[in-house]
Amino acid sequence: MSRSKLRRFAANAERETIVEPGKATYEQLAGRWHADFFKNDHPITLEVGCGKGEYTVGLAARYPARNFLGLDIKGDRIWKGSTLALEQGLSNVGWLRTRAHELAAHFAPGELHEIWITFPDPRPRDRDIKRRLTYPRFLDLYQRVLRPGGRLHLKTDNADLFDYTLETLRQRPGATIIAQTRDLYATPELLPHAEDIQTTFERKYREQGVPIKYVQFELGEVK
Repeated sequence: MSRSKLRRFAANAERETIVEPGKATYEQLAGRWHADFFKNDHPITLEVGCGKGEYTVGLAARYPARNFLGLDIKGDRIWKGSTLALEQGLSNVGWLRTRAHELAAHFAPGELHEIWITFPDPRPRDRDIKRRLTYPRFLDLYQRVLRPGGRLHLKTDNADLFDYTLETLRQRPGATIIAQTRDLYATPELLPHAEDIQTTFERKYREQGVPIKYVQFELGEVK
């Protein structure tokens, strides 16, 4: 492991805004994020697979009266996002280093108000379908940790993942597609819903002329 990564991991270990394996808070905050972590009752938005945290930080800066969490398994990415938040002096953003399929260990039912999935790995091979972040088992997890009426947002450059997600939602009892577009920036009326914050990936795809796909949806109440 490089020295720079070691320094970053050491910094992560000292940052109270980062919840990760080895810390006392890890797997201890389910149902306690408002009281013990953010210390307020503002709505919590989670970005699943936050990468370098650009979107999470962008949302936190835009909505200071709400709380935001970025989830990713890579400590180096978490360090970058948390550093960006610190540089901007944001106190309404935190980070959770874990895998998406472990959501139920970290959040109580109905604890989250909103979930974003921004430019996830499309997992194009058939054998990897179960790893797509909009596969039914992940939708089950999101439905469990979201409050009733909580919304989800997907932004992607990948047409196959977008089509797969739409078809999965159409077949899912109780799911409702609120808005969708295959070219977000050619659908300006949807930009306020999709948030015009751009990650490095999004800027790259736009420069290449790749349309950005977006869908906003609800999953309904847990039966």
